[in-house]
Amino acid sequence: MPNEFHPDEVARLRIALARIARVVDRASADAGFTRTQLSVLGSVVRVKEIGLGELAEVEGLNPTMLSRVVGKLEVAGLITRSSGVEDRRAVRVRPTATGRALHLRLRTRRTDLLVRQLAALPDGLAADLLTALPALEALGDQLHAGSSR
Repeated sequence: MPNEFHPDEVARLRIALARIARVVDRASADAGFTRTQLSVLGSVVRVKEIGLGELAEVEGLNPTMLSRVVGKLEVAGLITRSSGVEDRRAVRVRPTATGRALHLRLRTRRTDLLVRQLAALPDGLAADLLTALPALEALGDQLHAGSSR
């Protein structure tokens, strides 16, 4: 039997997640990069080296858009491109030391922001949020998988 969700509660969830994302994004805004550019940089930093096709899939971007984003990150000195070892036509990207440092600095800034805000919540609410983390992660994974179809 499918779960029944009250539309007002689902709308509240959507609005709350969007508000949180906007505030966290603003914490990264002074770096001068878009959310998409920082997401691509984060993915490259996490995996250390990745092909453009796989990166497009991970990020849910079309190849043209990804190429533009990678170009801007490369010009900024945050990633480098190279040809694949086995297939010289394949393009692989990896982070530079500058790219890793920027990603770490922004990740730390965003995490610190959330830590301060969680600590300021009334008793029990922060724990409730952390308890909901597996469900939120599963929802994020499901939404991401659905968007790449």
